[in-house]
Amino acid sequence: MIRLTLPRFAATAEGPAPRFTGRKFALCMGGAFLTIVCANTALIVAAAGSFPGLVVKNSYVASQDFEARRSALAASGLSLAPDWSEGRLSLAVSDTKGQPVPGMHVTATIGRPTFHDDDRLVILMPEAGGYGAALGLEPGRWQANIVVSPADAGADTQPITLTHRFTIRH
Repeated sequence: MIRLTLPRFAATAEGPAPRFTGRKFALCMGGAFLTIVCANTALIVAAAGSFPGLVVKNSYVASQDFEARRSALAASGLSLAPDWSEGRLSLAVSDTKGQPVPGMHVTATIGRPTFHDDDRLVILMPEAGGYGAALGLEPGRWQANIVVSPADAGADTQPITLTHRFTIRH
């Protein structure tokens, strides 16, 4: 018969060998789980803070419209350049020669990308080099859904839409 024995810690001059007790095991396991929970919490906070929100409810349907909107913008010959600076949302609208295009009706729905409680409709008025509006927005992420159409457009004229996202820092 073979008898297996586990080696024991050797006793020292100070006393008996240290033992790995249930308390030490519980502390090690608790420390391991605490480390995992802290790492997961940090990753969740980072992910939630960087999530820009739902862009479209159905991405497949939106993809079907995208090519038509892009083709309409290319066919119009207009170049649109949105900008946010110093409390103003501005949109430079220029033709193929780079000249500003007057006589456009420009509106924007300004709001947070993640929810619609702060949404507001703004009319961008003509100004030098394009269209603009002064807005008092709080710090954070914002999204402007801009709609551009000729002021004398008929019912059959499809407006040009674009989305501009920006962040306001303190």
